[in-house]
Amino acid sequence: MKKVITYGTFDLFHEGHYRLLKRAKALGDYLIVGVTSESYDQSRGKLNVQESLAQRIEHVRNSGFADEIIVEEYEGQKIHDIQKYKVDIFAIGSDWKGKFDYLKEYCDVVYLERTKNISSTQLRDRQFGVVRLGVAGNGRIANRFIPESKFVSGVNVEGVFGRNEAKLAAFVERHNLAFYSLDYDAFLDKVDAVYIATSHPTHYDFAKRALASGKHVLCEKPLALSAEQASELYELAGNMGCVLLEAIKTAFCPGFNRLVGVARSGRIGQIRDVEATFTKLVSGNIRELDPDEAGGSVTELASYPLLAIVKFLGTKWNAVTWDAWFDPERGVDLFAKMHIAYDRAVGTAKTGLGVKSEGDLVIAGTAGYIYVPAPWWKTEYFEIRFENGNENEKHFCKFDGDGLRYELAEFVSMIRKRELRSYKLIPEESIAIAGLIGRFRSGIGVRKFG
Repeated sequence: MKKVITYGTFDLFHEGHYRLLKRAKALGDYLIVGVTSESYDQSRGKLNVQESLAQRIEHVRNSGFADEIIVEEYEGQKIHDIQKYKVDIFAIGSDWKGKFDYLKEYCDVVYLERTKNISSTQLRDRQFGVVRLGVAGNGRIANRFIPESKFVSGVNVEGVFGRNEAKLAAFVERHNLAFYSLDYDAFLDKVDAVYIATSHPTHYDFAKRALASGKHVLCEKPLALSAEQASELYELAGNMGCVLLEAIKTAFCPGFNRLVGVARSGRIGQIRDVEATFTKLVSGNIRELDPDEAGGSVTELASYPLLAIVKFLGTKWNAVTWDAWFDPERGVDLFAKMHIAYDRAVGTAKTGLGVKSEGDLVIAGTAGYIYVPAPWWKTEYFEIRFENGNENEKHFCKFDGDGLRYELAEFVSMIRKRELRSYKLIPEESIAIAGLIGRFRSGIGVRKFG
């Protein structure tokens, strides 16, 4: 008897799950299905699982293909199960191609082709539904986003929009998507929500058109290049009953949210100063240095340190000044230092594409301070430090993958719960960040040097 084993979360069981189990069953005589437990899903970064383990097991049982169902509870269990049950074939979806080649030492490994364009009607008609997501853009961030989406339950990336057909076709093939489109309106017709990962100057227009079509929008930072544009988008989203969320991943990661809670709790007293830095060195003919693509260190990086400042000090400042070094040939800023004055506090942000500095975050209070080492925007560890060093505290937090899964999980959760505001990044904060970036681009309060 030839035994086959496969694994999965099987959350919100849909046609794609059904067909995968059917194909796995056809490979042999006896199919064992491993359903991942809640604790194991969380440990491997799987977010937003909607159904209980018992419900997911029942879905698999009702499919009629599983001869035996087991629970996957820990890393490395697959090897143990293959040996224990004398398995001949390990089968898994082609989304994971190459990931499980290490199991070839124990049995045959078969990657089953993902079901393209699975029944969207069936998906939408489920009790909770599965969000059909389209990606606008096929660049670096979009290529990182799709693998991250596999860790978020309740969403399926269907297709991609762009301008270059050859690149789009390759993108669809690489990520096993159902379609691509050169027409934005036609693209919108096929999805429930859009992740916008195009160049900075296009964010406002693409977001506005998507919202006007009744589509939920997750937009890469910066959401817009002015406070006026950002305000307009949030007003439109509210009028249409659509979720609009700016994709600043730091705002949604567990470590940063713990940091916010600690800082706001009064643990370090009244916050009087926030210093945040984000720099990286780049060169060549790239988007980050292209003035036509709104290049420069501020538009590219400032969303992160500005997030920290407005989170801890608020959006009501008194004065803003910038000191910036511009590339004399391209006209884009290679380094900028911002000073934001509040009634009883000050915020400082440093960004650089041609200057490298320590990428840390310091939150100073009247009773102590919090230090977050580089890269603080991927908060995994921070220290609370006091005058008496014996009272210092160390906090460790998990940051999975590239972090994009956290923003997507929040986005999907908001859609499912019909919530138009996220406390992790409220509209007023996004508008404030867009406003500060807009002020810089307009030259307001900017002193150039070099």
